[in-house]
Amino acid sequence: MAEPIRVAVTGIGSISALGHNVGEIWSALEAGRSGIGTITQVPADQVNIKIAAEVKNYDETKHFDDRELLVFDRFTQFALLSAKEAVADSGLDFKKDAALGLETASIIASGIGGWSTIDQAFYSLHKLGKPRTHPLTIPRMMISAAASQISMKFGLKGPAFCVSSACSSANHAIGEAFWMIRTGRARAALAGGAEAELSLTSQRSWESLRVMASDTCRPFSKDRKGMVLGEGAGILVLERLDDAKKRGANIYCEIAGYGLSADAGDIVMPDADGAARAIRQALQTSALDPEDIDYVNAHGTGTQLNDTTEVKALKIVFGPAAKRLMVTSTKSMHGHALGAASALEAVATVKAIQQGVVPPTANYLGPDPECDLDHVPNTARKAKLRAALSNSLAFGGLNAVVAFKAV
Repeated sequence: MAEPIRVAVTGIGSISALGHNVGEIWSALEAGRSGIGTITQVPADQVNIKIAAEVKNYDETKHFDDRELLVFDRFTQFALLSAKEAVADSGLDFKKDAALGLETASIIASGIGGWSTIDQAFYSLHKLGKPRTHPLTIPRMMISAAASQISMKFGLKGPAFCVSSACSSANHAIGEAFWMIRTGRARAALAGGAEAELSLTSQRSWESLRVMASDTCRPFSKDRKGMVLGEGAGILVLERLDDAKKRGANIYCEIAGYGLSADAGDIVMPDADGAARAIRQALQTSALDPEDIDYVNAHGTGTQLNDTTEVKALKIVFGPAAKRLMVTSTKSMHGHALGAASALEAVATVKAIQQGVVPPTANYLGPDPECDLDHVPNTARKAKLRAALSNSLAFGGLNAVVAFKAV
């Protein structure tokens, strides 16, 4: 039997509350600097939770012309900017290599899609009493818009679609892109996720779930109060490792495996066994042993139940050896970007392996007896990382775990 095709990460791009590009974002992650602040996209006097992890100082007119802005919702804009950075970083040129474009996938996740466009349409119809919405409302709001726009921007004519599985969406997108390349269905892929859901409707809806923190996000810490919404995008360029080596590409790391599972339990209550099965599958498909893993970029939302459940899942898989793992949540800095969350976390994990630095769990006040692993509190740590997991455990019990390893 032929050896499976190995898959390299050769380009990354991102925008989030921590910065408008990977360089700015990584500097903030290394410094343990949180991007959470007072919300500005929603009038603070109309919401109870007045904080969010917003993309700051963002001017869409500096990136897109008037015609493009008629079609691009904010989440699509974020996806395109991150894709542009990732492709430039990879050194691939799809205009010069049209044949590669025919075999390159565009798999871009979102949990919600064009939420701001939907809000504007409802406001126009129900508040202003207008008889119709903007004629481009559907192309702007559809959840697959970012995947379509990226495929058109770069001439990618391979498999193109959106993945939407709540907070695991981007890990599912990255994992499916990895699997396509590994099985020979694609030569390369742009994969990740984008989200821009900060609005009055969204904020008030999340408040109703009573899982939101009013001060900040402090995963795995004592006195944690919940999650903080964020926004942004993260895109990875994936390609065959042999191809990347032949063209002398900068190779960040390798995607080695991918695990996914369903809890088949409760729509909002996570299950440790379901998460553990996804983690085990990521290890099995990567041919990595548990002792090979040095770092876990955790789902770590900052809610009481989610954090303790994830720690239990890691203990199920790793046993007593879980104590030696470095387990951090970068949501403490870039917030919970829903369908884009694991894309932001994948970028952080890739950089951690490349730089030999583990981003900390920021805002940490002290240990919770039920979250008793090494959560690298507040200060980044230098460490040579052989392999790492990026966990994503979504509402509905939809779990996706990606395994990365150094090349």
